[in-house]
Amino acid sequence: MKALKLNRMVLLLVSIGVYSLPFVIKNPYYLNVLNIVALNALVVTGLTLLIGYTGQISLGHGAFYAMGAYISGLMAIHLGWSPWLTTLVAMVITAVVATLLGIPTLRLKGHYLVMATLGFNLIVFILLVQLDNITGGPSGLPGIPPYTLTKTVLATDLQCYWLIWSVTLAGLFLSINLIHSRIGRALMAIRESEVAANCLGIETWKYKTKIFVLSAVMASLAGSLYAHYMTFISPKTFDIFYSIEVVAMVIIGGMGSLWGALLGAAFLTPLPHLLHFFDEYKDIIYGAIFMGVLIYSPDGLVGELTRLYRKRRLESKLQEMEK
Repeated sequence: MKALKLNRMVLLLVSIGVYSLPFVIKNPYYLNVLNIVALNALVVTGLTLLIGYTGQISLGHGAFYAMGAYISGLMAIHLGWSPWLTTLVAMVITAVVATLLGIPTLRLKGHYLVMATLGFNLIVFILLVQLDNITGGPSGLPGIPPYTLTKTVLATDLQCYWLIWSVTLAGLFLSINLIHSRIGRALMAIRESEVAANCLGIETWKYKTKIFVLSAVMASLAGSLYAHYMTFISPKTFDIFYSIEVVAMVIIGGMGSLWGALLGAAFLTPLPHLLHFFDEYKDIIYGAIFMGVLIYSPDGLVGELTRLYRKRRLESKLQEMEK
């Protein structure tokens, strides 16, 4: 209970900081980057539940992100439905697909599960490119209507900022409560040892499937938000490299922490924008930073910050004892 209260307090402080930023940052470009950070954080939060707390690695979440964007966008354009309704429909369809995919693939382990989800991502990407009469193909899908609230069209970066970050923070809140529940303890038991978890009466494949579906739905929700925020989508956004990027965010942020999801997204999302001055070498610098974090801080940014905090606290206690 103490850990739960602490996480809720941290979330409250983070929320205050997030909702204060627009009063300081007025530039639409920076607000756009922050909105993309929030969307990635929502995807990475779901992946952290799957990878960090359940021990299952997926390279297919770019496909679920794409499903949310394209299903919601296409239905809003061709059927004229409200973006709010199409977002819900996209989440339901994604949940069904993730269930059908998860039941057989989550019985696989190690590299086999990774390859299965990778194959799914490639199939979805190829369909988005080849079905150009439906998806627009490589040229993309323009004219996606934005969200509306009463009579207000959420078209500006600032208006979308409140919506996107509210959804992301709500996702963090629900995830925090989940990992501190009986379900969360079962997930961590599965991560440590599936054999031991089965011996304790935990139906491991059911828990793994449910968390896989939950993480897919969160990615779908992020995709729908992205589509109706940008009002244009193309397959390039949802290729295999996006799936690799969000897994990298999980690892760099810290696999065993939801705060790592937020930190990983906040660190890696704006990095290409910061490295545009070194356009010819940005991929090398990006890779070097990634390798450096993995080698020197395998527990991620959250692990490093935790170690620094404990070190400072120990040093202060030693100084008090010397006095």
